Formats: sequence, structure tokens, C-alpha cells
Amino acid sequence: MSIIWKRSLFVTPEYAANMDYDYKCSLAKTGDADHEASSIRLRAARSAIGFSQEQLGVAGGVKKTAIANAEQGRAFPGRDVLIYLYREHRIDLNFMINGDFVQLPGDVQDRLFAALEVLSNGADRK
Repeated sequence: MSIIWKRSLFVTPEYAANMDYDYKCSLAKTGDADHEASSIRLRAARSAIGFSQEQLGVAGGVKKTAIANAEQGRAFPGRDVLIYLYREHRIDLNFMINGDFVQLPGDVQDRLFAALEVLSNGADRK
């Protein structure tokens, strides 16, 4: 069983698997394509795959600052990062851009929503 830890809060993918559809839409900000929603989904994706900003930047062919800027809502994640997330981790563009998640494999959804639950509680903020 994997657990996503952030400070004193943890959420298991099994817990996320039992979330209802409307709550998942709220967490993923489904239908919202602005910088803030995009940044939350990118942070969740990075957390779900267990990468640092630097690791995701290297894997996606961009600098760490590009990832940091996207996670702070200053920019959208780059095309190469989105392609990497899809090809290597099955996190597709529909989720990353618009928050659509029903097409994602169940195990991917479980990890993403566990991360989104942690983010929604503000536990990733310093």
C-alpha cells in the first residue's frame, strides 16, 4: 500500500478510491483550465509519481524553475512535461488541462486523488 505523506496528514490511494464523483470533480477542478487549477493538478501529478520538481524537470526536458513556475500558477506546464506524464505515468492531457479524470486508469486516479486530497487541505504549503 502506498501512502502520500505531507506533514502530519496522510491519505491512502484506497481512501481516494472511495471518494464520490462530485467530490473528485471538486478536487480536480474539473472544467477549470486556468493557471491555479493547472498548478494544483501538476503538483498532484508530481506528488503521485513521487518526483521532486527537479526530477520532473529533468524527465520532462525543462528546468526546475519551469516546474516551480507552473506549480505556482505563473505558467502552464510545458508540452514536453505533459507528454512525459502521459507516456510514462498514464496521466493524460485531459486531466492535466481540464481536470477530466474518468478516462484515467483506476490506480492512476487513486494516486492522483490521494495527492489532491492532501493539497486541498493545504498541507503542501509552507
